Amino acid sequence: SCAMLRATIKLCCGIAHDHLHPLPGLKITAIAALQKGRRGLMGRGSHCLPSKIPLCFQRLMGKETAVCPEPNRDISSSCFSSTDLSYIAQGKRALQQALSILQEHTSWQPETMLDASVIMSSTVVPGLGKVFRAEAVLAVPVAQLHQELFERIEEMPQWNPTLSRVKVLQRVGTDTLVTHEVTAPSPGNLVGQRDFVSVRHHGRRDTAIYLVGTATYIEPLPSLEGCIRAESQLSCIVLQPLARDPGRTHFTWLLSMDLKASATAGWIPASVVNRVLPQSQADFIQHLRQHLSAIACP
Repeated sequence: SCAMLRATIKLCCGIAHDHLHPLPGLKITAIAALQKGRRGLMGRGSHCLPSKIPLCFQRLMGKETAVCPEPNRDISSSCFSSTDLSYIAQGKRALQQALSILQEHTSWQPETMLDASVIMSSTVVPGLGKVFRAEAVLAVPVAQLHQELFERIEEMPQWNPTLSRVKVLQRVGTDTLVTHEVTAPSPGNLVGQRDFVSVRHHGRRDTAIYLVGTATYIEPLPSLEGCIRAESQLSCIVLQPLARDPGRTHFTWLLSMDLKASATAGWIPASVVNRVLPQSQADFIQHLRQHLSAIACP
């Protein structure tokens, strides 16, 4: 078991000090037992080895034992498979890309919207194409929004009628999720029903929280009947407390999406995409406001 392996590691760390244990045979026997236990656990697919392997154990076993990368906030408590680590890496890359866009792109063009409480703009980013930005101020603190938009993401269809289902397929550490979202069928929908498989990652910079998402692949997860698998190229929601009123939050949302073509309708004109995406952002913020208002005044 993992507990027994940890106990053996502690024993081995003690044995590593030759001046305390002058019996080399004991050290060799302990090392052999630990190697056997480790191989058995890894062979069964266990990822419960400690992420910080003591230095004395590393000296005994050699570099082979370094099965975990250097720990950080997301991977500090356990080791992960290569697939898990790839999800974490995708999330971190998406965050860096979003930060780059926010810091380097200044040529944002205004988008006309009916909702005056939401400021919409867009820019063109090489490799992504058109990126839409929605900005609003919400009368709740950052922590509450983080709970609603990340921790309680599966409950989103309860207050956002444009979604029929959100399912967390996998949790990787504390900051990374793999999700499957399905849009709700709607009469007159210009692009039809879509589903998305995404990596979602939580990051923090100073007082701001970043919730990023990007398309990923998980097997087996075929598209639903009547649905077209679309891709979120980049989604980043920035939650920043207002300087003079930390009970309110400045909400910024970057969105770039590939809606894919329909087998029946074919190619989706850019004019339709450029109308649908910013409208979906404005609608989302409206539904979020209504939800927050409802839970504040039950």
